[in-house]
Amino acid sequence: MGTITCVGLGPGDPDLMSRKAARLIEAGLHVAYFRKAGQTGQARRIVEGMLHPDVTEYPMEYPVTTEIAFACIDYNDLLASFYDDWADRLFQMAQSRDVIVLCEGDPFLYGSFIHLHARLQGRCPVEVVPGIPGMTGCWHATGQPITWGDDVLAVLPGTLSETALVHHMQQADALVIMKTGRNLPKIRRALTTTGLLERAWLIERGTMPTQRVIRLAEAAEHDCPYFAIVLVHGNNGRRPERRQEPDRSSVEAHSHHETTVNGHHS
Repeated sequence: MGTITCVGLGPGDPDLMSRKAARLIEAGLHVAYFRKAGQTGQARRIVEGMLHPDVTEYPMEYPVTTEIAFACIDYNDLLASFYDDWADRLFQMAQSRDVIVLCEGDPFLYGSFIHLHARLQGRCPVEVVPGIPGMTGCWHATGQPITWGDDVLAVLPGTLSETALVHHMQQADALVIMKTGRNLPKIRRALTTTGLLERAWLIERGTMPTQRVIRLAEAAEHDCPYFAIVLVHGNNGRRPERRQEPDRSSVEAHSHHETTVNGHHS
């Protein structure tokens, strides 16, 4: 029996992929990846030029791609059937061959593969190669640390209700908000409610050639890119800094003033 190996591709720049991930991708003869119907797919685009000449590709096309509430019954049923079907197909393939599954970012951080991973447990060998999360590439794109000292970082899916977003935003020092897309107007309102909009950044396709980094407050209302993350950097954490020595001339002037006042000189 073969092994199904999910390879984390990192945030988008192929140079940020691990050596292990690159080695497996280059040697793999059976490679599956998620994509929107009729499109190349972000994962496939990242590995362009890396695949083995004799590779067989298996595009796993989502039945829906709109980021809507998971509680929606139709959405849930469509995706459940999709993951059931592909888990069965990958299991059958693994009876006689190794299979590589590509996943952007880190597979265990909101990655689509986690739904296949859960369905394949106990059925065949499954391995996961970690990747740099997409959010990491995005906050590096801003050129600022996302947290300091004991800042509390919250990672929020944009599919949460506006009330829930506001609640979690109020509890944290720094924010990463994923699954933006059509949820961006709601995210913007929640950030406005919490007074954080002016500190928020919108990063689209972080680390990729088409990367875009702008202040969310400066983005147009209708600007709702799918491959984007909203960040709010922490700034309340402890920062070990050397205390400034007081200026000697100021100290002497202050001492002379006290002497003059106490001695009643005018």
